[in-house]
Amino acid sequence: MNNVFVYCEIEGTTVQEVSQELLTKGRKLANELGVSLHAVVAGTGIKGKVEAQILPYGVDKLFVFDAEGLFPYTSAPHTDILVNLFKEEKPQICLMGATIIGRDLGPRVSSSLGSGLTADCTQLEIGDYDDKKSGKHYSNILYQIRPAFGGNIVATIVNPDHRPQMATVRSGVMLREVLDENYNGEVVYPDVAKYVPEFDFVVKVIDRHVETAKHNLKGSPIVVAGGYGMGSKEAFDMLFELAKELHGEVGASRAAVDAGWIDNDRQVGQTGVTVHPKVYIACGISGQIQHIAGMQDAGIIISINNDPEAPINSIADYVINGTVEEVIPKMIKYYKQNSK
Repeated sequence: MNNVFVYCEIEGTTVQEVSQELLTKGRKLANELGVSLHAVVAGTGIKGKVEAQILPYGVDKLFVFDAEGLFPYTSAPHTDILVNLFKEEKPQICLMGATIIGRDLGPRVSSSLGSGLTADCTQLEIGDYDDKKSGKHYSNILYQIRPAFGGNIVATIVNPDHRPQMATVRSGVMLREVLDENYNGEVVYPDVAKYVPEFDFVVKVIDRHVETAKHNLKGSPIVVAGGYGMGSKEAFDMLFELAKELHGEVGASRAAVDAGWIDNDRQVGQTGVTVHPKVYIACGISGQIQHIAGMQDAGIIISINNDPEAPINSIADYVINGTVEEVIPKMIKYYKQNSK
């Protein structure tokens, strides 16, 4: 009772990385609260195939729901699984990925249980909260932290009176770390029929197509990102050339994506991809909170900007003061000369 739960998303029989990242964070939250970490996964033909992908992250109890109709994902059965399971287990925290599935499932579960839900969190912490209006003091509340108002501020959201406290987190925001390959967690296989009524399966997936990724922005060790300061779509050709020389990937700020200069799947930030490269080269990027949330954990940050007061300069390890038109061609020329 009152444990930390993570909903594990799967593709076939493969547990998604975002779920494993949340298991890592969930384990830390559970340790801080002195409770257990539980996980739930639902699919078809997954028994014996997902346990080893989940338990090593420190899961004390894993609920595996295996039945026809649970994969591909549809809203109704997965919602009833979580709602009915949570009524039994009464968790204090539930985490899930801010994916297409998580954005569909999270609000349905929180609405059914009358609990709160904070989307797209960038940090999760445990702390105390004093309600000045009622005079109540709350201990060990989940701080759900995310940029708000277009990324202009960072908001800390609490849900003191309703359970579970629910949050979704984008892939790549949290670190993924195996706790123990041989972690001895309990696995249970509930009777799906006791949780899901037959009419939940009235919607069936007739055809399904999963588009493969066009690039590896999230996993690239070097990211060359452009912002509105690039000035045009054509200017991004320089970034692609530089990224090719560095064996990296090209990213962008939201402003550059909104301007139509680059595809939105290359957007880095709170409403895009979160990256953890060894080197992040920010070209013509001002550095609003929304963007910084998606790249602040890079090993080395290099800022190329003609504005010495640009906010991103404050977190950069190296600042090159100049226009992208001046600096980037020189970098391309240098790396071409020294890569031969």
